[in-house]
Amino acid sequence: MAVARAARVLAAAGIDAPRAEAELLAAHVLGVPRGRLALADGLAPDQLDRYDALVARRATREPLQHLTGTAAFRHLELAVGPGVFVPRPETELLAGWGVDQARLRSGGGGSSGPGGSAAPGGSAAGAAPLAAGSPLVVDLCSGSGAIALAVAQETPAAWVVAVERSPAALAWLRRNAADRAAAGDRPVEVVAADVTDPGLLGGLEGRVDVLLCNPPYVPRAVEVPPEVAAHDPDEAVFGGADGLDVIRPVLARAALLLRPGGVLGVEHDDTHGAAVPALLAADGRYEAVEEHRDLAGRPRFATARRRLPAAAR
Repeated sequence: MAVARAARVLAAAGIDAPRAEAELLAAHVLGVPRGRLALADGLAPDQLDRYDALVARRATREPLQHLTGTAAFRHLELAVGPGVFVPRPETELLAGWGVDQARLRSGGGGSSGPGGSAAPGGSAAGAAPLAAGSPLVVDLCSGSGAIALAVAQETPAAWVVAVERSPAALAWLRRNAADRAAAGDRPVEVVAADVTDPGLLGGLEGRVDVLLCNPPYVPRAVEVPPEVAAHDPDEAVFGGADGLDVIRPVLARAALLLRPGGVLGVEHDDTHGAAVPALLAADGRYEAVEEHRDLAGRPRFATARRRLPAAAR
């Protein structure tokens, strides 16, 4: 009864999936998975008060993930809240592509799920050698750490470096990285830096096997949903007038960080399906440029491979 009433409230507020979200909030209050909600006892009076309060907050378009404190991403549950961009399901496609690429370079592949050893010696600021069979994966604009932590969990052989500039987002990233390491996943190295810095990760130039990036890319004039406009950090959403202000320097820096044959994957706005591949092609240091669509058929991310030196081709 309470869930049905909540679903009506959320539907009136313009929530896209009101019944699902009403059930997720009820499961959160009861401390059970949504799939076991039908088997759980009903909401006690104090739980009902808490539930109604959460529903009222969601009706104001406060993000569901802020209310529950977590966001699902591939096999992970990440801590999120004010100050960090909430990872989206469509970004799982870029992360999955990164996992596949890292496994191809890991000398035998990885395994899904927790496990793995400590990260190779050295730091992203230096140039220590990697252990044999350990691909180096860099995640730029890491935010909550969703992409980096998914790669580390699913490819235990990889050395993963996550780069983020925002102090607020870094706090969430470090929390999630510590939680996943404590759970047994391969530790991720966190670097506080601006991805548009021309000297970014100087010690890793020419050594990166897989570089992934989900940058701010929404053009400034685009109207975004209330959950994004009021709660996601502006600097994590908008990428300048055309949405490419961060992507341009990232593509340029990635060409220096990648080893010959290394690969790049960058998420972009669905209006950039031609623009980002064109930037990659025009750079001249990339080949095998490809555009990838999401499950709804919209342009979602572009990939490319760092060209081999002319003498090696």
